[in-house]
Amino acid sequence: MSNFTYPEVFILLGFSARPFLEPVLFMLVSIFYVVSVVGNSIIILVSCMDVRLHTPMYFFLTNLSFLDISFTMSIVPQLLVNLWGPQKTISYGGCMVQFYISHWLGATECVLLAVMSYDRYVAICRPLHYAVTMQPQLCMGLALTSWLGGLIISVVGSTLTMLLPLCGNNHIDHFFCEMPLIMQLACVDTSLNEMEMYLASFIVVVLPLGLILVSYGYIAQAVLKIRSAKGRRKAFNTCSSHMAVVSLFYGSIIFMYLQPAKSNSHEQGKFIALFYTIVTPMLSPLIYTLRNKDVKKALSNILKVDFKNLLQNLQGL
Repeated sequence: MSNFTYPEVFILLGFSARPFLEPVLFMLVSIFYVVSVVGNSIIILVSCMDVRLHTPMYFFLTNLSFLDISFTMSIVPQLLVNLWGPQKTISYGGCMVQFYISHWLGATECVLLAVMSYDRYVAICRPLHYAVTMQPQLCMGLALTSWLGGLIISVVGSTLTMLLPLCGNNHIDHFFCEMPLIMQLACVDTSLNEMEMYLASFIVVVLPLGLILVSYGYIAQAVLKIRSAKGRRKAFNTCSSHMAVVSLFYGSIIFMYLQPAKSNSHEQGKFIALFYTIVTPMLSPLIYTLRNKDVKKALSNILKVDFKNLLQNLQGL
């Protein structure tokens, strides 16, 4: 047991193999980070302030926006620090906290996207029963299940990984603390951890994706049965934003895990991980804002009211 050590810090190699890219990435990541936080905050603010958006769809969208803000905050600040200077370390405790939180939020998003697809299925395929089915109690229960389910998966998997004895090597070839890479530093057999990781991946990735595909299969059948083109277009618009977000999120994850085992595949994996941890949370509020008339109208009304109040305050001075 004397050879087993837990390092005080980990070195996140990130993109240090390509130092010329780091200043460019720092600027891009900073912009994406600000847009992501501001955009998702606007979605939350609008959904809470406009009573017409107090519906199940926007309740789940608020959860998704809060989740995306939290997810980017768990990874991006440390990434920006590492991209800015030569010091690319993260403390052991910081790595574990990032490890737990990022896996919790990632797993939660997978389940939440499936819950949102069920909401769209009921809205399109069972419109007359929508108000009765998607009651506030059920919506709250589904959201809570997503958050608690992701937390349980994270606690089990992350704790099993954290308890692995390490061999002294503290270099992680990524820009954040990732489970498979930490397992590679272990001095013992990690078969149990790998089985748990595959089982967790099946539960939080494969099963939710299957439910999403089944939901949209039924939605497609229902839309095709609508006779008028206007009706089909309206039905499609109610779920097009969610389809776009699901495609971005799951598309990047599937592409990353289906890469061939080439020497440069790990470097490609870093950029794909950069996409789904930073770019996707930034695009999500833009998609919902640009493709959703209700959100744009609510945002416009709020801005008009605020501008009117500002003029009244200025006139009263």
